[in-house]
Amino acid sequence: MIQNPILPGFCPDPSIIRVGDDYYIANSSFEWWPGVKIYHSKDLKHYEQLPSPLTRMSQLNMVGEPDSCGVWAPDISWDGEYFWLIYTDVKTRTSGFFNTHNYVVKSKDIRGGWSEPVYLNSSGFDPSLFHDTDGKKYVVNMINNFKGILVQEYDPVQECLVGEAKNVFPGTGRNYTEGPHIYHIGEYYYLLMAEGGTSYEHMATMARARSIWGPYEEDTGNPVLTSDVENPEELQKCGHADLVCTQNGEWYMVHLCARPPKGTRQCVLGRETAIQKMVWNEDGWLRLACGGRFGQWETEEPEGIAEYIFPEEEGKDYGRDDFGRVLDVRYTSLRQSYDSYASLTERPGYLRLYGQESLNSCCNVSMIARRQQARHVQVETSIDFVPTCREQMAGLAYMYDTGNFYLLVKTRDEEYGCPSLDLKIPAKLRLIRSSHFAVDDVIPPIAIPENGPLFLRTVTTEDGLHAKFYYSLDGQNFRELAEVPTNILTDEQSEGFTGAHFGMYCHDMTGGRKWADFDYFEILRK
Repeated sequence: MIQNPILPGFCPDPSIIRVGDDYYIANSSFEWWPGVKIYHSKDLKHYEQLPSPLTRMSQLNMVGEPDSCGVWAPDISWDGEYFWLIYTDVKTRTSGFFNTHNYVVKSKDIRGGWSEPVYLNSSGFDPSLFHDTDGKKYVVNMINNFKGILVQEYDPVQECLVGEAKNVFPGTGRNYTEGPHIYHIGEYYYLLMAEGGTSYEHMATMARARSIWGPYEEDTGNPVLTSDVENPEELQKCGHADLVCTQNGEWYMVHLCARPPKGTRQCVLGRETAIQKMVWNEDGWLRLACGGRFGQWETEEPEGIAEYIFPEEEGKDYGRDDFGRVLDVRYTSLRQSYDSYASLTERPGYLRLYGQESLNSCCNVSMIARRQQARHVQVETSIDFVPTCREQMAGLAYMYDTGNFYLLVKTRDEEYGCPSLDLKIPAKLRLIRSSHFAVDDVIPPIAIPENGPLFLRTVTTEDGLHAKFYYSLDGQNFRELAEVPTNILTDEQSEGFTGAHFGMYCHDMTGGRKWADFDYFEILRK
């Protein structure tokens, strides 16, 4: 059996393709850099993370974009020669004014060499690229303000949209029609959509037509997939799906899901990716192989496909990183590449971060992070950092977005913000909380030695609803500082679309780019 979720922790809006015996899933990345996460599998059960396709500012510039904007719902496809990736760069998402710009890139190698983007339109988000059996290509996207599904032909030679853009389907009436994908299977064009909003009423619905332009008839069995909201111990938020057919003719649906701890609606792990086996009924509609319409914790493995575990992936989601020459693809940064503020060569064996703006900025923040993938984890790092004023901080971040985070940081305590070399002013350890941008100290600051390593640790509770923070001066004897709730790091509190991250963080609000050296970064599953 395949256990869900297959991609745990902040892996929403999956798009899937098969190329020969290989499967690839692309996920939304929102404000996190690089843009779009791609995973590779040979058995739909085990996955390796590949390099992201959007790694240049010319492909994606998110500096200044608000939280949970950036890259929404990418779609990955293959036409026999090129891999295609189509994505939205969302600039704003407030009060019905969604500024959504859609682009497409391509590459002959999914692991690199992605082209510069071609601008498509700004009429709505969640675009997909459909390659029809006659060789024609079409861009499919929802229409802003959820007015329906737009289809327009794409000319790959001219690299632009051509012909009429047509609203082919208004939705099923279940609201928030988005995430469209079209498939030409047999005599029908099948339209798969996300509806109901991306929270607990989320679902996947279908319609079909004999022409790509419609008219589309709704599946009377809709929703094809949703969640058992009356049973909170089951997978929740199931929806935003995509389909793939195995080399042996079996059908699977990947979809978004969430796992709130028992008795709560607090998804600190964000929205994740799950998979369900599908079957065709006698009327030519897809149904869950397990029956019903609720996403399940497990599903049948595909027949005739051997289990394949990537040897180099074993244990890499957890363990200690002592920093070699390159950072693992699992690391991510906010809104832009970390190349401008991070170095692995200035002090070999250490990661050096040059401080920039504070974490509540949407522009230039120096943080390298990993998403939280399990509720019960221990995260630890060691820093070497000598701040000269209170505007300089470095340490461990546990954060959701610019307004909701915890920081366990070394800084200096002084009344005014002018840099000082007076070492009589002590260094201080602060545990800072920001909830909806209201910032305070969880405990009074603690005087710590000016020089020498500082070890920082956080441990989440078994249910993930709380986290304890610790520090040590020798790496052996840790002192507990406080236990805090993690509700401020959830989709529900932040009204966002991402998930909690643990990060190495440094800021210098004087503009002096004071640096901090991190000796290692460790994530252990408890």
